[in-house]
Amino acid sequence: MTPMMYHNPVLLSASVDALDIKKDGVYVDVTFGGGGHSKEILNRLGSEGKLIAFDQDEDALKNALDDERFTLINENYRYIKQFLKFYGIRKVDGILADFGVSSHQFDTAERGFSTRFDADLDMRMSQRNEFSAFNVVNKYSYDELRRVLFEYGELRNANAMAKAIEEARSESKIKTTDALKEVLQRFLPNAKAHKILAQVYQAIRIEVNQEIESIKEFLHQTADLLEPGGRLSIISYHSLEDRLVKRYIRAGQFEGEPEKDFYGNIDVPFKKVGRLIVPSKEEIANNNRARSAKLRIAERI
Repeated sequence: MTPMMYHNPVLLSASVDALDIKKDGVYVDVTFGGGGHSKEILNRLGSEGKLIAFDQDEDALKNALDDERFTLINENYRYIKQFLKFYGIRKVDGILADFGVSSHQFDTAERGFSTRFDADLDMRMSQRNEFSAFNVVNKYSYDELRRVLFEYGELRNANAMAKAIEEARSESKIKTTDALKEVLQRFLPNAKAHKILAQVYQAIRIEVNQEIESIKEFLHQTADLLEPGGRLSIISYHSLEDRLVKRYIRAGQFEGEPEKDFYGNIDVPFKKVGRLIVPSKEEIANNNRARSAKLRIAERI
């Protein structure tokens, strides 16, 4: 499987341009996937440059690049500082993240990410994790299910959906994606069925993989890791992710107002670079999964 088949990189040039790459710099791609962004970074690095990539999905290891400047770490980006330290790296010149689910994960039916296929309730980004979508659907309390569907799926019917799941699983366990669809059938009017189901899957997937917690932990570490003038290039796909990124770049935190010094100046670690970047019509036509992508760029002060 070629990297491009594995995952078609979104906003490739713009996200790598955003890093403002120095030939001898040290860079991190925390969502390696098919290696498209990493390959472009390596193309712009000189012989003394370094690229460290992260991916928690074991399948991504098959795409590792044969380049002595490159290291691939099979871990979640929430542990970025810990693993960079293990490799003797304390400061870097740029960090790139593409928070989307890879095309490979969507297209591999048995992974359970896609609404198109029947599969076991899985949705794990790392197959080493024992906790899966089955656990969320069958073991979460009504209140926990409602929270997940409302917070992460932004579903108005979260209460009724949670109740329907709770009632159905009391008869027999919900083991597959088709069985879950069947339970939620009355909430899926023909015109909106795909959209609503995608929100349900998104909510469960985010919970299974602790995506919001991982993004927060990752972002908090970037300020310490980046050299002054170092760049953060982040692609997100839904409002929950994008709000976290936007807020962190603006305030250096996720809630409340940024701290001020004695003179009332705001003390934040980053400054925004340029405007929000979205894919062109041409890119969306070539890669439908790019349609909701948003790229934000920041520079370490």
